[in-house]
Amino acid sequence: MRNENEVRRLSTRMNRIVGANPGFRAEVDDACQMAWLELLSRQPVLQDANGLAGWLTTVAWRHALRAAENRARVQLVDDACLDAHEPTESPEAKTLAGELAAALWREVEKFPERHRRMMLLLAHFPELRHDQLAAELGISPSSVSRIRHRCLTVLRRRLEAEGFSYP
Repeated sequence: MRNENEVRRLSTRMNRIVGANPGFRAEVDDACQMAWLELLSRQPVLQDANGLAGWLTTVAWRHALRAAENRARVQLVDDACLDAHEPTESPEAKTLAGELAAALWREVEKFPERHRRMMLLLAHFPELRHDQLAAELGISPSSVSRIRHRCLTVLRRRLEAEGFSYP
């Protein structure tokens, strides 16, 4: 390049030609800069002295095309979608929850039959009302709350004795 005017003229030409494609408008400046860098690093052999403008434009066009293809491959995600997803539980939290569940059911197995059945019913059928629980266990409906409270208190104490804490 002999002077800055020639560089400006070629840059303007590249920008106009590559930017004429609506799909390349976002990439036009970067593509033109990449073409200039490629010229400096490769020093192409040109048959014609006027061929430099065509070579630069072709190289810029190819860079813009690659950038547009890469942009098309990227899937944009709406921020609202990110908020809707539950954060994944850490492996440590999953392991601790599994250990707590195993310890809980080990302790439930030590309960007397009626109390063990109550804990199983509460865990697997939480929708049962007091009168339904009473009928299943063969006790009066007024005893359900008292026995449930007693079972949960014993269970909490036993789990705390094993090192599990209650929040």
